[in-house]
Amino acid sequence: MRDGDHVAIGGCLFSRTPMALVRELLRARRTRLTLSRNLMCTEGELMMVAGAVERVVTAWMSIGLPWGVSRVMRHHVESGAVALEEWSHLALGLRFRAAAMGVPFLPTLTMLGSDLMAVAGTKTVQDPYTGETLAAVPALFPDVALLHVHRADRFGNCQIDGYPHMDADVARAAHTVLVTTETLVPEEEIRGHGDRTVIPGFLVDALVLTPFGAVPHECYGLYEADFDHFAEYTAAIDRDGMAAVRAYLARYVDGPPTHADYLALFGGERLALQQARARELTG
Repeated sequence: MRDGDHVAIGGCLFSRTPMALVRELLRARRTRLTLSRNLMCTEGELMMVAGAVERVVTAWMSIGLPWGVSRVMRHHVESGAVALEEWSHLALGLRFRAAAMGVPFLPTLTMLGSDLMAVAGTKTVQDPYTGETLAAVPALFPDVALLHVHRADRFGNCQIDGYPHMDADVARAAHTVLVTTETLVPEEEIRGHGDRTVIPGFLVDALVLTPFGAVPHECYGLYEADFDHFAEYTAAIDRDGMAAVRAYLARYVDGPPTHADYLALFGGERLALQQARARELTG
């Protein structure tokens, strides 16, 4: 990744966020980035406070409904520190889909009649068959995609359990694709269930074995999101504002020298509890 790159994040909200890759990006002190994700979460907040991003492209930014719209995003956008480019959830997905298909845009009904058309500067086209007016959603080609998956083989063929979100399109749209995986499995296992391979290896530029690579976010069926951790984090922001996020960066990003040290901050019992909660959902 280089300063000024457009970085797309896989997963959705607190689901399969590539937090290990996000921490490494922050530790590398990249700046002037554009960050895109359909629904942003704490990764966007950390990158804003760290001064890594100058623009975010999203449909919504929050940890989740109980916490409302991100206070960190509101602070940075209203102060002019970060530009917000807002699209509907479907429109952003179609932007990645258009890039994955190699076409300049896709026609759609989404956002028509809303203020988002003017905010994004979206153009319209006329359906040559019916004459209907459609929004022309432009393709989005990120420089780098950061993704986290359930399993992969040594060739980078990646499988995702549960809802894959927009990851397949993001991987095809991006110039460079970096992936962390919970487990590394033999290629025979991948071939035995080829229908589960969401991202083929020829799209992947780098793959790293990273168990618990999404913590404190979730990885479906393996571990649940740490909602208590989120509550502690947001309570600190309510109390101390952006200083709380800077303290969080010092403790959880710059402090631990390795991924194992990072996980040790949560503790084995807490991680085991999140694993048990995930099994309750899928058992």
